[in-house]
Amino acid sequence: MPNKVFRDALNIKRNMENEDFKDQFSIQAQSYSRFRPLYPDEMFKYIASLSYSNDLAWDCATGSGQAAFGLSKYFKKVIASDASAKQIENAIPDPKILYRIFPAEKPDLRTNSVDLITVAHALHWLKIHKFYTEAKRVMKPEGIIAVLFYQLPLITEPIDKIIRKFYKKVVGKYWLPERQIIDNGYASIPFPFKKLYAPKFEMKSLWSFEDLTGYLSTWSAVQSYKNEKGKDPVSIISNDLLKQFGDINNVFEVYWPLTVWIGKNPSG
Repeated sequence: MPNKVFRDALNIKRNMENEDFKDQFSIQAQSYSRFRPLYPDEMFKYIASLSYSNDLAWDCATGSGQAAFGLSKYFKKVIASDASAKQIENAIPDPKILYRIFPAEKPDLRTNSVDLITVAHALHWLKIHKFYTEAKRVMKPEGIIAVLFYQLPLITEPIDKIIRKFYKKVVGKYWLPERQIIDNGYASIPFPFKKLYAPKFEMKSLWSFEDLTGYLSTWSAVQSYKNEKGKDPVSIISNDLLKQFGDINNVFEVYWPLTVWIGKNPSG
């Protein structure tokens, strides 16, 4: 990573003062980078086609850069930011992506400089009104914002049933309240932009048993369970999952329906 990233890391405590940052992903940052799914290229192509220009995109709360990587194909430059230095250290490298460490609510970006802002599966973690204020500041007058999120993966009904039970019964009480926002389909979240049409998109992948259990290990509730009980809750369901896979080397198609909101700067 560039020296700039490490300078940011040294200053992160100062930058995040009074932000009450809930770091749910630094511990599992390497697994997050390896096991979180990539978003579909056709989604980024469509969103980019709506942008007045394709000079600069900002992917905020980027995690390990899955969305930033998708954007880099369609924008001259992508700034990918996260409040977690550990996530940035494990982010997907790309010559067109500049990784930065700062909270989404305090972006180190010039006013009216950004063509597109993306928030991929992260808006529920942000202080939404503060973020929206800053998003409107840094967007160009004709700028675009895209918010997306997904829920549990869908594989086969028997596997899905195991995952749902794990999600609700095993680690259910370890989810922070923000997770309920996803379960409710972002119904409680405002979107103060001129809403544009968004087609239906979905993520797809071929996963082995290792891929699925690795993905489950990235859940913040799994880490909270491990911290409290000193053991990995994924082990509770691993035998049942393996029976459904039949063999450790077998793969299944996995997909996640995506919800995508696209909006224009209301001042544009």
